[in-house]
Amino acid sequence: MEIVLFTIVAIVLYIVSDRALTFVEVRRGARFEHRSFIFFTILVVLALLSFNAIQLLAGA
Repeated sequence: MEIVLFTIVAIVLYIVSDRALTFVEVRRGARFEHRSFIFFTILVVLALLSFNAIQLLAGA
């Protein structure tokens, strides 16, 4: 069951990261030169925070 939760959270984080990056780019008025790196950084930070929270709540 935990793997299903991690998978769903990963999908949501992917969408949130993409929307957050797009929002920042629209406000900036231009795309970032290293967009993939920035997207990856946002995704990793959110994943580490959320997966850690899931493990704490699950008692693992």
